[in-house]
Order: sequence, then C-alpha cells, then structure tokens
Amino acid sequence: MVMAMATAARTDPDVTVADRLRLQLGELTPAERKVARTLMADYPVGGLEPIARLSAASGVSAPTVVRLVSKLGFDSYAGFQQSLKTEVSARLSCPPEMHAGRAEAARGDALRRTELLLCGGIRSTFARLRPAEFEQAVRLLAEPRRSVTLIGGRFSSMLAGYLAAQLRILRPGVHMITAAGADRMSSMLDVGRRDVLVAFDYRQYQHDTVRLAATAKQQGAMVIAFTDPYLSPLAAHADVILTSSVQSPSPFDALTPAVALVEAIIAALADRLGDVPRARMARYDALQRGTADGPQGAASQAPQATSAGATQAGPAGVTQAGPAGPARVPFSRTEKL
Repeated sequence: MVMAMATAARTDPDVTVADRLRLQLGELTPAERKVARTLMADYPVGGLEPIARLSAASGVSAPTVVRLVSKLGFDSYAGFQQSLKTEVSARLSCPPEMHAGRAEAARGDALRRTELLLCGGIRSTFARLRPAEFEQAVRLLAEPRRSVTLIGGRFSSMLAGYLAAQLRILRPGVHMITAAGADRMSSMLDVGRRDVLVAFDYRQYQHDTVRLAATAKQQGAMVIAFTDPYLSPLAAHADVILTSSVQSPSPFDALTPAVALVEAIIAALADRLGDVPRARMARYDALQRGTADGPQGAASQAPQATSAGATQAGPAGVTQAGPAGPARVPFSRTEKL
C-alpha cells in the first residue's frame, strides 16, 4: 500500500506525508510510531527539523527516523523534507494565488473539468480513508451516553450544520455551534469527558475553531476532526482525523468530497444504530407534518369551503385548492431542521 501511495504522490497533490503516516501506522514498529506521533503532533513543522532534533524529540535513534522515512516511500530524509515544504506552500495557498496559478488551458470546459476533479476527489478521499479511523468516528457518534457538539468555520459550518441536522433525527444530545456566534467559547463551558466534539476546518484555517477543539480536548472530550490532506492545526488535538480532497475546478477549495464523507458517516451510523432510532424518526416526521399543516395537525387538513370553490383532500395529506388558488403542499422531508 505504501509503495502505491508513493507512486501516486508523484501525480496526486492530495497524497501527503500525513496520509502515508496514517495509512502505514499499523505496520510501524513501536519506535517508528514514536516518530510518527511526534510528526503528527506538530505537523508539518516537526518534519522540517534536522534529523538529530526529530530523533531526540521522539526519544529514538536517527537510524529509526531514516527507516520510517524509507517506509513512507522516500529515498532520503532530504526528499521527505522537500515533500513537506511543498505541503507547507499548498497549505498556505489562498484563492487569489490559486486563481493566478490556474493554467489558461484549464479555464475552458468548466463542466467537464468539474466532473473530473470532483469525482476524482471523492475517489481519492475514500481510497485514503483508514477503515479503523472511520469506524471509530461512527462508534463515538453512536454512543447514546455521549453528547455531540459540532463546529465549523465560515464555509465548513454548512457541513457541520448538515451533519447536525441528520444526527438530531437519529439520536438525542446533538448541539450545533454556529460560525456567526458572538461568543462561541461559552459553548465549551459544559463540554467534558462524556462528550464528542466534531470539528470541521479546511485551508484558510480558523484560529477560533482550532482553539475550541483544543479547549474541548483539554476538558476531556473526544475530538473528531474533518479537514483537508494538509491538516488543520486542530488535528493535533484530535482522536480521529478524517481528511478529504479539496482539489477544485475554481479558485476556491471544493467541499464536495467532504460532503460525500459526511454522507458515508451518516449511512454507517444508521447501519450501526439499526432499528433504535425508528421511533425518533417517526416522531420527527409527525412533527414535520404538524409544522407543515398548522397547529391543529390533521384537523387542519379537513376540507373547507371557500368563496371561489370547495377544497378537496388530496393524496398523502396534500390539500388541493379549487379554482380560486393553487395547491398547498407540505414541506419536503429533505427540509430538515
């Protein structure tokens, strides 16, 4: 697997040193895992240190660091560091730079380019995903004794909000911290050892999101991080790290692969919970119908005469108006929370 990843890295900018470390972690020796943990705790800066300093920080010998670098598919420590330097540059990329760096040839046929990049991004995201890490995230979200709090940034909060909306239907104890909140830190007051914090953070990382994740971890919460392959600084505080491609046909990072990953989490969670959430889902549907049909619920569906024509009760609770007005249809089930 490592050799395949090393080969792919020559053409796929999404395959990072962090990806290789996580995929290879189970096959490393105890000493090599010490180096891996040191690197991940201060990624990617820790790998830019001289080999003697990295080995000392890890409590291992320099040859151990060299062996790890070799297992990751690099010919030398210098090659390993060059890859990290490339990542640092990519990590700091911003939309103006990305727009300026787009080749003129890449600006035509946006439809086809979008299909290739986004479909490829989803495939590479799932190919790099460690099944054990994915399962751990699902297991944490399925535990009924744990409350779940979700946070995101200016753009990624939509991912947090979508996942929160689905989780609320499947289980109780789900809280969403909005990106626009004036005092987001106060939301951490009650987060502790019986909680899970799910944090979304992608390039142009938000310091307050990282700070919230660090605070939750200090207070004993389990942290699940959704981020890009270059790793938000909040990854250093995470128990589970789920990365997704951000390759995009536009100057802005794409979140489409991240949406696909969230959908996979929801599907796996529904599988794991089985019939447990059925009563809650039925209750949600009943509330949704009540919201759509007015405070009187089913009573409001009774036919009522109008000056222009009688109404008739249509199929599936749809009230069809007479000549005087259009049909009134309840909210779609997809309009969740």
